[in-house]
Amino acid sequence: MLGLLVRLSEYSPAFRRFLWRRWYQYLAGYDVSYWHFMNYGYEPLEPSGERLELLPSDEPNRYSIQLYHQVASAVELRGLTIAEIGSGRGGGSSFVHRYHKPASTTGLDFSAKAVRFCQRTHQLPGLSYVQGDAERQPFESASLDAVLNVESSHCYGSMPRFVGEVHRVLKPGGHFLFADFRVPEVAAELPRVFEQAGLEIVEHQEITAEVLRALSLDSERKLKLLEQHVSSRWLPTFRRFAAIEGSDVFEHFTNGTFVYHRYACRKPV
Repeated sequence: MLGLLVRLSEYSPAFRRFLWRRWYQYLAGYDVSYWHFMNYGYEPLEPSGERLELLPSDEPNRYSIQLYHQVASAVELRGLTIAEIGSGRGGGSSFVHRYHKPASTTGLDFSAKAVRFCQRTHQLPGLSYVQGDAERQPFESASLDAVLNVESSHCYGSMPRFVGEVHRVLKPGGHFLFADFRVPEVAAELPRVFEQAGLEIVEHQEITAEVLRALSLDSERKLKLLEQHVSSRWLPTFRRFAAIEGSDVFEHFTNGTFVYHRYACRKPV
């Protein structure tokens, strides 16, 4: 069902915006203090010599954090002014701010409930959360060194409008760091969307296999959490949303119905 809705939403911006906003507003109402991430995660297929060192408190969210690290590491962010568009429950903005050391980080999300949760939960100097629309961002033109967007853009009504806003708020030479899933025919259009907005693609990686590996490794833990906090009536829906191994969404990544891509783009000087 989720796969069908994603396909239908690609051809109706108004339906896509309505569908996802209603769902995420519902999720934002879950006041579970340790639920900080909503992405599918990332795990390298081949172990490298270096594994991301995390604080013990961050270790349970390793796979979701690794996705943020993979996206953020495309650019040196230390000392920069950055924003995450679609910050959700705030764990990604908090991780990037603590580990990648930008001077300031602003998480923007359309859900007032999510923003209030983040303001209570992630209190750090230089880190803030504001309510706003990804397609009408409340930032001054040419005010940001980098914009992050992780597994959020599939909810937006207009990808060109969103990317145009990213181009507007970036300083010349600033970077757009992006990761999300799509059906293949829509994923193939992403380079054109970026380039027509005036952004140069400097790095691209399909990470479907790495996301699928993270989903597989983290399924048991996530399922236990769902069983603790979600009623039996809603459990099948949440299993699909979380792409638990064996769900139809997990199979969509396995059989190629969904593909996942990461991009780093640059606004020309």
